Amino acid sequence: MTRRAVVTGASSGIGEATVRALRASGWDVVGVARRAARLEALDAEVGSRSFAADLSNQADVAALAAHLEETGDVHALVHVAGGARGTDRVEDGDPADWRWMFEVNVLSAQLVTAALLPLLRAGIGPDGHADTLYVTSTAAQTAYPGGAGYNAAKAGEAMLVHALRLELNGEPIRVTEVAPGMVYTEEFTLNRLGGDRASAERVYEGVEHPLTASDVADVIAYALNAPGHVNLDLVTMRPVAQSAQHLLARGPLRPRG
Repeated sequence: MTRRAVVTGASSGIGEATVRALRASGWDVVGVARRAARLEALDAEVGSRSFAADLSNQADVAALAAHLEETGDVHALVHVAGGARGTDRVEDGDPADWRWMFEVNVLSAQLVTAALLPLLRAGIGPDGHADTLYVTSTAAQTAYPGGAGYNAAKAGEAMLVHALRLELNGEPIRVTEVAPGMVYTEEFTLNRLGGDRASAERVYEGVEHPLTASDVADVIAYALNAPGHVNLDLVTMRPVAQSAQHLLARGPLRPRG
């Protein structure tokens, strides 16, 4: 049986890479994001199917669930959609940015999970299982100056994941969290910094091999393709140059001595 996954945030970055990785390993994939044109281009290239939706909008999420129910079983939800805005200190934070981060990181996760759980349960055959997987961030684990709004949003999403795993105890539904550190993608930092490309490039300047979207997608595909009784509760992944949230090597990595 071919398994079908729903991947959110599929129009760019980690979400797009995940669609590619799952298609390469034999999954049917429904990519979800707001930008229909980018989804359609990806469909044409890799054979996925797409659905355009704003996942912080309850009506859009309900429409997605109805579409999925009409078109076949669902075996996995991979929730990548999210984002960051701004690097302000707490005292200078823009409430609109904080509200947006809560909606796209936490509220969207709740809405999509609630809407798709019935479909995931219905798709479980005898001795089968379903998957929910959420891409959070190391920002959920460690605070840093100028990151409080994103820290709070991603920590909120991580707590949703932890609670969900407890609530689903006794059901054959895996709940996985993948928390990447520094990942170089085309849009994340650029969007966070309001389109300032020079400032975005400086974030990665001198860092030897930041993670790529494909690196994260490979871990996601591994988690979903692992034997059904194996649950990767939390995978924290960083580039070697980033030993911790606050400790980043810039320049070549070389052995001492």
